[in-house]
Amino acid sequence: MKKPLIIIAGPTAVGKTNISIKLAKELSGEVISADSVQVYRGLNIGSAKITKDEMQGVPHHLIDILDPEDDFNVAVFKDLVYKALDKIYTAGKIPILAGGTGFYIQAVLKDVDFSEGAADEAYRRELSEYVRENGSKALHDMLKSVDPEAADSIPTGNVKRVIRALEFYKVTGGRISDHNKAQTERPSVFDHRYFVLNDEREIVYKRIDERVDKMMDAGLLAEVRALYDADVPRSAVSMQSLGYRQIMDHLYGECTLEEAVYQIKLQTRHFAKRQITWFKREKDAIWVNKQDFGRDEQKILEYMLSRISYTT
Repeated sequence: MKKPLIIIAGPTAVGKTNISIKLAKELSGEVISADSVQVYRGLNIGSAKITKDEMQGVPHHLIDILDPEDDFNVAVFKDLVYKALDKIYTAGKIPILAGGTGFYIQAVLKDVDFSEGAADEAYRRELSEYVRENGSKALHDMLKSVDPEAADSIPTGNVKRVIRALEFYKVTGGRISDHNKAQTERPSVFDHRYFVLNDEREIVYKRIDERVDKMMDAGLLAEVRALYDADVPRSAVSMQSLGYRQIMDHLYGECTLEEAVYQIKLQTRHFAKRQITWFKREKDAIWVNKQDFGRDEQKILEYMLSRISYTT
């Protein structure tokens, strides 16, 4: 029999944290964070990291487990989640995977294979030298010429992923976008319920703006400055995250603080829009539109519970 897994996804700032805790309490569950920033120690304000008090005694996994300099990607995430799942199942609890990183969730749900089967260290070094001499855009253009779909999904600044895609093409002769598509079309390995919490776009955008303002009031500038003073590389994966990247731009003198805050809000809204687009592709998603429940969390909780058939 497939093991149970509850997923709570949705755009940033929609309220996933609160409902995941309520569900965990009702189901004797434990929460696994599917957030790619909350894994880092010291990145608290900008990631809207849940506090111990906010956890209300519900165990949480994959929070504060890496240093800001550490690399983190979907393959590492999947490995860590599966280890956490083993612990949760052994304890007789139900896991609740909560977050807004759709590709990460899909990797867990479909047990996507990220093995390094196609490797060419010499070519990887060659590409690293190429990007140092020609820049990340030139490297990205190389990928666009052989795998446009991968290029569309990988940001120009994510040099590691671009190199990996080019390496895959050279070694296998195939496109990594086709490989990933085949992997994600696999059936789920879990007896899962995939909830997507959503709200009217204007409400989500307003919550994003308010959240960014609260982050600044809470000391986001000082938090990023501490990371800057600690010599955390600007190129570190953690520093490419929303909020941290823009404040780093300011600390390096590339924009005013006002411009940085504006960009955080703008880019976060764009991110929320991309999240919704991703989740709309998930055929088995159960959409929970908050406006349909009068934004009453108790009614939302009761609806979710009515769609869950397993208990401990």
